[in-house]
Amino acid sequence: MARANVLPDVSSNQGPNGRRSGSTRRSRDGRSRDEGARRAEILDAAIDRFGRDGYENTKWAEIAGDVGIGPTGLYHYFDSKQHCLYVILDQALAELRERFDSITTSHPDPREALRALCAECFELSEHDVLRNRVLVAERVLLSAEASSQREEQARLAGRQGTRALEIAWTRFLADAMAQGAIPARDPRMLARAMLGLYNSIWHWYRPDQTLLLPTIAEFFGARMLAVAGVAQGNGSAV
Repeated sequence: MARANVLPDVSSNQGPNGRRSGSTRRSRDGRSRDEGARRAEILDAAIDRFGRDGYENTKWAEIAGDVGIGPTGLYHYFDSKQHCLYVILDQALAELRERFDSITTSHPDPREALRALCAECFELSEHDVLRNRVLVAERVLLSAEASSQREEQARLAGRQGTRALEIAWTRFLADAMAQGAIPARDPRMLARAMLGLYNSIWHWYRPDQTLLLPTIAEFFGARMLAVAGVAQGNGSAV
């Protein structure tokens, strides 16, 4: 999946002659380890702010304050708050796809794979929940063309990730139908129904409320399986 390049952080790791210190090692994409760690720190802070307060209600300067740098320092890593959001969405979708592939590959039986998918998709940290909230609330912003090259690269990567995840679900469900594991119907419509049911949770669920995630998992996991036509236990298709 395409990833946006980032500008180096010239505010740190410089020797007295203005050159970079030789002690800073660089990763394969040319970004120093310190830069990569700071970029990840900014993304984590943005997820926390966007997930709790909302993207529109979050000021770019607030994220800078959360990571202990000046507002202009953020521009070494992202062109704008929207660019940061695009990267968050892209990474979230890529990890969802990776998790989907891992589960379906390790469960050859389609019914068992569906049960595992509908259980493990709720094994989330508080940070994961906040990122899901951001993904569901702000994914619509991937539809509008971005103003800078780096923003546009991240936006297009996010759009590609959205399509790739839906296609992966659709193909998996179509294969399950072909094997007689679930009732035959429109696999794309079924994929959208199951993903829509799951995504609907993150419009209202917050990690700090009294309703616990295991309760959500038990209720919605069973409904997702029912939509697919699979019994929650070890039974066959319903």
